[in-house]
Amino acid sequence: MKILCIGRNYAEHIAELQNEVPDAPVIFAKPDTALLQRNQPFFYPDFTQDIHHEVELVLRISKNGRHIEEQFAHTYYDAIGLGLDLTARDLQSKLKSKGLPWELAKGFDGSAPLGATFKPVAEFEDLKNINFRLEVNGEVRQQGNSAMMLHDFNKIISYISQFITLKMGDLIFTGTPSGVGPIKVGDQLVGYIEDEQFFDVSVK
Repeated sequence: MKILCIGRNYAEHIAELQNEVPDAPVIFAKPDTALLQRNQPFFYPDFTQDIHHEVELVLRISKNGRHIEEQFAHTYYDAIGLGLDLTARDLQSKLKSKGLPWELAKGFDGSAPLGATFKPVAEFEDLKNINFRLEVNGEVRQQGNSAMMLHDFNKIISYISQFITLKMGDLIFTGTPSGVGPIKVGDQLVGYIEDEQFFDVSVK
């Protein structure tokens, strides 16, 4: 199982970080040790003082494929979940300023909290109209809708598969909407798709 992530897939998020709009999906990866499941707590590491939350819809790949045509991409995932792409923003900025890869800022242990359940694709009325949000200590911090994505699910899968073979069980984090911001010890991070709760993670 591998974790692949899409960066810069929501225009307002691109704007808030003052990044350039990409002409193709931006791909990066997290190791499996980044995965935090079953609402386990996230322990704030000592190598950063500025971790940001980024809530994202997550696709679960259901069969192996490579060079997948976009028109058939919908047959390669069977469920959608919700997760967090936690980012050590200070470390990321430092690495970027030196022109270095920034995997350490994205792939550290526990940096990919994932909801305890996935919802079958068949249970969604419209995959291009999925509302999701993140609440921090009961306050809504991020709200998004899959219609706002620059590259939709099928485009993402097709594009990735031109370079990387997708395998059953792989996870694809599909990008975050605007509203990213810092977390701190004591925070409670709760994520929803529509009004269904998918994760509840405490920061320790």
